[in-house]
Amino acid sequence: MDAKSFVLKGDICFNATPQEVVCVPSGYAVCVDGVSAGVFAELPEEFAVLPLIDCGDNLIIPGMTDLHIHAPQYAFRGLGMDLELLDWLDTHTFPEEAHYADLDYAGRAYDIFADDLRRSATTRAVVFGTLHVEATELLMDKLEASGITSYVGKVNMDRNGGVDLEEDTEQSAADTRRWLADVDGRYEHTAPIITPRFTPSVTDELMGELASIRDEFGLPVQSHLSENLSECGWVKELCPWSSCYGDAYDHFGMLGDRTVMAHCVYSDETETELLRSTGTYVAHCPQSNAQLSSGIAPVRRYLDLDMNVGLGTDVAGGANLSMFRCMADAVAVSKLRWRLVDDDLAPLTTQEALWLATAGGGSFFGRVGSFAEGYEFDALVLDDSAIRTPRELDVWERVERYVYLAEEGGRLVHKFVSGREINLS
Repeated sequence: MDAKSFVLKGDICFNATPQEVVCVPSGYAVCVDGVSAGVFAELPEEFAVLPLIDCGDNLIIPGMTDLHIHAPQYAFRGLGMDLELLDWLDTHTFPEEAHYADLDYAGRAYDIFADDLRRSATTRAVVFGTLHVEATELLMDKLEASGITSYVGKVNMDRNGGVDLEEDTEQSAADTRRWLADVDGRYEHTAPIITPRFTPSVTDELMGELASIRDEFGLPVQSHLSENLSECGWVKELCPWSSCYGDAYDHFGMLGDRTVMAHCVYSDETETELLRSTGTYVAHCPQSNAQLSSGIAPVRRYLDLDMNVGLGTDVAGGANLSMFRCMADAVAVSKLRWRLVDDDLAPLTTQEALWLATAGGGSFFGRVGSFAEGYEFDALVLDDSAIRTPRELDVWERVERYVYLAEEGGRLVHKFVSGREINLS
């Protein structure tokens, strides 16, 4: 469905700031040509002629952005969760991603991924593919058909990938250019993103080539940073010239406000300042960091420094697509860090977790993740009537409860991306 103009009526909630939510019971969220015209307790006369979708007592919140997810790993989600990151990569991830040289397998796997993502609460996503050009284009085709808005990357890796998942340096750069030529002008809602897997998989020579391609095509970048202690030590060996792991990217100009770095669990003061000063986005992936024994990122520090931060499910390090689970995990691990690691960093509030999932990560796509006037109209309509309680709850209490109990009876009724309704059937 094309972007259009309409009004949603229901119990509305969105963030005004990371710490403050706006709740409007029986309110009106107005969409004009795919853009929010604001939220109102009473519908202004000028919008009375627009089609009204009466959502009754359902909740209406902004759409959610998954800043970091691996599409090819969706096939083995829930497996290998007892392993540490590097062992998990060697045992499960790299062998699985090698299968995507087979387009028949890739098609079957990406059909499942795109279909499940379409039905989820995610309205926008920043997605890793594999190093295979044809499979990555197939993934982009399927995500475009799903209706969500996404960035998708052909992965680059010319070292430490093993026999079946390692590219020749020159061929990797050439294949990236071929991929970009193939997808140029092909999609309306799906765009390419430069994707060096992480420093241990990318030589300095290839990183320099990718930086040149990024500059030539004006593209964003995604990768991983300071996820795991073993990984950080490995980078020191591979790049002894760097002042920190982040410098191994910044040396090539790969950091900036169009770059997403996943994890940042062990970013020291030097690296944190580098991320802050360049405006680089941090994709916090709490479930993955716990399950792969990586640690707990200091998200409170990043918020206090007014850095760009959002949430990522990091499937299959994270076991599912649920951004609600991601929000709940972000709050939970921040409490553990506060209690066990650093009592100077207060835990996240649920209001802040909602902001990370909506406006925090959404800003990577522009004015996204809020119902404030001028934002692209991404919205979720949630039915929480089957989550039973004898209590009378206000709008925020219902949203807070939904974060934790979405799978206990919550139902996604409508999903809009830039005013376009996504088919959930």
